[in-house]
Amino acid sequence: MGLYEKTRYLLMGDRGLLLEFGDEVSHKINEKVRRMAIAIRFEAIEGIIETIPTYRSLLIIYDPLTLPLVQLKKRVQKIEEELREIPLPEPRLTRIPAVYGGIYGPDLELVAQYHQITPEEVVRLHTSKPYFIYMIGFMPGYPYMGELPDRLVMPRLKTPRLSVPKGSVAIAQKQTGIYSMESPGGWQIIGRTPVELFDPQKEPPSLLQMGDLVQFEPISEKEFEEWKK
Repeated sequence: MGLYEKTRYLLMGDRGLLLEFGDEVSHKINEKVRRMAIAIRFEAIEGIIETIPTYRSLLIIYDPLTLPLVQLKKRVQKIEEELREIPLPEPRLTRIPAVYGGIYGPDLELVAQYHQITPEEVVRLHTSKPYFIYMIGFMPGYPYMGELPDRLVMPRLKTPRLSVPKGSVAIAQKQTGIYSMESPGGWQIIGRTPVELFDPQKEPPSLLQMGDLVQFEPISEKEFEEWKK
């Protein structure tokens, strides 16, 4: 089949074209998403308003009066044919300090009980490796990262919380993430970081970017409070 699966083109209303590159979450498919997003931005095609990358797809928002759908598909297909020549930037590693457990990680004990290990082992496992950022979404600056060690894989909460504090470090299934702002949420909360993940006054506004890496580092509650000051 070659390096990538055949791309599916799906209409999303009268201004959106969705490119689906596969049916699973994988580095190979995510790599193609990022290559296509970079290549389309580089081409600066008149009529393309925005591209929105996800785990395995790329949504193109376009102006059909400037760029008819047939022409858009032709341009995108030509870009895809030359995709292997598009280089990806080297991933940047960002270290994220986090305090685990207590009021900052109310589900830490639950995760430990679920896997029949100690809370300290949960923290050790969660901070044992860097995580790949598959996408930024759900809310501005929120990173979806993976994959968790097998002994941390957890289901979502049966009943989502109405409010999760900003900075909460969470896990669900094989993923880990950070709530960039206060919001409802159904992931297991094991810690919290004092780091600001999203600042609309900065460029780019999101601290973390798709394709980069995150390494969590445990800190004490005192260090957390000092960081915030």
